[in-house]
Amino acid sequence: MAYLADQGYKVAPFKVGPDFIDPGHHTTIAGKTSFNLDSWMLSKEYNTRIFNENTKGSDIAVVEGVMGLFDGLSEAGSTAQMAKWLDLPVVLIVSAKGKARSAAAIVQGLENFDKDLKIAGVIFTKTGSVRHYDYLKKAVEQNCRTKCLGFMPRNDSIVMPGRHLGLVMADELDIGKNVLSTLTSMVKDHIDMKGLINCLDAVESTGSSETAISGFPGEQGPTIAVARDKAFCFYYQDNLDILKKFGAKIVEFSPLKDDRLPQNIDGIYFGGGYPEVFARELSQKTNLLQEIKGKSISGLPIYGECGGFMFLCNKLSSMNETQKHSMSGCFDLNVQMSKRLRSLGYREITLKQDTIIGEKGDVLRGHEFHYSSLENDDSTISNVYHVTSRAGQDISLKGYQVSNTLGSYLHIHFGSNEGCAKQFVDTCKEFKDKKNKNVI
Repeated sequence: MAYLADQGYKVAPFKVGPDFIDPGHHTTIAGKTSFNLDSWMLSKEYNTRIFNENTKGSDIAVVEGVMGLFDGLSEAGSTAQMAKWLDLPVVLIVSAKGKARSAAAIVQGLENFDKDLKIAGVIFTKTGSVRHYDYLKKAVEQNCRTKCLGFMPRNDSIVMPGRHLGLVMADELDIGKNVLSTLTSMVKDHIDMKGLINCLDAVESTGSSETAISGFPGEQGPTIAVARDKAFCFYYQDNLDILKKFGAKIVEFSPLKDDRLPQNIDGIYFGGGYPEVFARELSQKTNLLQEIKGKSISGLPIYGECGGFMFLCNKLSSMNETQKHSMSGCFDLNVQMSKRLRSLGYREITLKQDTIIGEKGDVLRGHEFHYSSLENDDSTISNVYHVTSRAGQDISLKGYQVSNTLGSYLHIHFGSNEGCAKQFVDTCKEFKDKKNKNVI
């Protein structure tokens, strides 16, 4: 993406799968919002529309896959399925570390596993030398149909720092001109980008944008405050766009920097992120924490997922401390961090009763990924979720609702059921109308 942008191409970036970190880096490098595509959470029609809408005005689209080409319990959710749904060619990326002719066996296996896929070529990474690449290229040319596009030599200085939820976010990591210059030079010097681009077919973007119309013609819709900073940074762009589609006005604030909530709001959305990394700083925002709890008690619609849910709880331990820090206390639950992964996977949610994001019986899809757990599970708090895995097995995870405050470890994609986003906007509008009536 950096090379293409450097060459003057307008790049439309996308990421397959439930990921918030990679799209952040895409957006920084391409200068255009990166959108998630997902064939398990979202329908083929939805993915096609999102792709078409967000390639308009661009010269080239780059879709980063998820895990290996065919990885998943089934084809659903895989990179391969998305490539077929969108009729896009695949560039294979194969590590050459410790390999010679066996690399050709990997390429041959990938090209034969699903012959409905279009493969544009293979790029080898972590090659030791030009001579090493020549061995790889010769083996592929003798045994495979796939074209060799070049290689990326091993460079130990190009390392992305990581933490417990994956790589560091784009907001925290300044990739820097030197690193990008090194990467683009490596692409320019070692990969046949001209050959790759020339073999690509033109794609006509036929989608029409749906950003437009307020769900409340003739009157102002509700204002929803969205927590956005280094502690709260996990949002699907679609979720925010769908809320706006149904008439919500979005205003952002920073729980790390701000001492008060934005004025005249009718709802709050706390996305995921890293509140445990900033637990001490967040606990010192006593006025903000008290205001959030007060708003919750007053019935203001508040939705929190994963890190946002943790922030709505009573106590939270930071990553490297046994000390627990006070959070907003909307839920009388305490969160304990762990050094090991507690849960990961796709999830389907059926609402057990009416909530601020849907009515009883509504079904949504999302994913779960966290390193923390609840120390105390207060059974007096309503559990409004029935959760199953992608295989249909029951999951013990809960969705907690107190008054109009809803929280859970689940990251929900509103694109899986847009009516649930509408329900949240409508609930915020009801609160707004009630508030204005009381003022009058």
